[in-house]
Amino acid sequence: MKIYLATGNLNKKREISQVLPNFEVVIPKEMGIDFDPEETGTDFYQNSLIKALALWEEVRKIDKNPAAIMADDSGICVDALNGAPGVWSARYAGPDFMKGRPDGQKISQEEQNKYLIEQTTAALASGQPKNGFLFQNGPRSCHYSCSMVLLLNPSRFFVAQETMEGTVIDRIEDARGSGGFGYDPIIYLPQFQKTVAELSADKKNAVSHRGKATRGILRIMEGL
Repeated sequence: MKIYLATGNLNKKREISQVLPNFEVVIPKEMGIDFDPEETGTDFYQNSLIKALALWEEVRKIDKNPAAIMADDSGICVDALNGAPGVWSARYAGPDFMKGRPDGQKISQEEQNKYLIEQTTAALASGQPKNGFLFQNGPRSCHYSCSMVLLLNPSRFFVAQETMEGTVIDRIEDARGSGGFGYDPIIYLPQFQKTVAELSADKKNAVSHRGKATRGILRIMEGL
């Protein structure tokens, strides 16, 4: 079965394909589709559905009866920052540009990591209110969130949303690991005493927000 995955991120394709080895996962670039929908949602679910519907329209020009479209939206949510950067994780450019730079230019991942550590430390030092966040792993608590949509057609779709809990490390000098991508080197998982980037691919898929959401979607597909 072919699944059209609404992303240009090869790391996401790799992780999802590892959980779905019996499916052919295809991304827009591989079909010659220029795919960059405007993500105007205010939460992960809204953005994942926007991407799924946008790819549905594009794929229908090539495949009149696509079996399934998948899309995910994910990001890091820091309790001390009231859940930021959240849906703006990919565009986050520090405290002055929480939702991205006005010119649309993205900063490097290394800069994003450094800013997030520094902003978390500053928020805690200033006594920023908790606003209902749980801080279940201590003051530097955070979680990755992933909302994944399986779209069979615009009127029939399913959603799985999952998290992975951790903490933001204290210093950029403590960033560790070469696996994963994004903020993984600065997100520490107390239960493993490792950063996400230090986990093996199999271990990350077993406990990650995206791995759990993908397995949720797989269970839905098996029941259809």
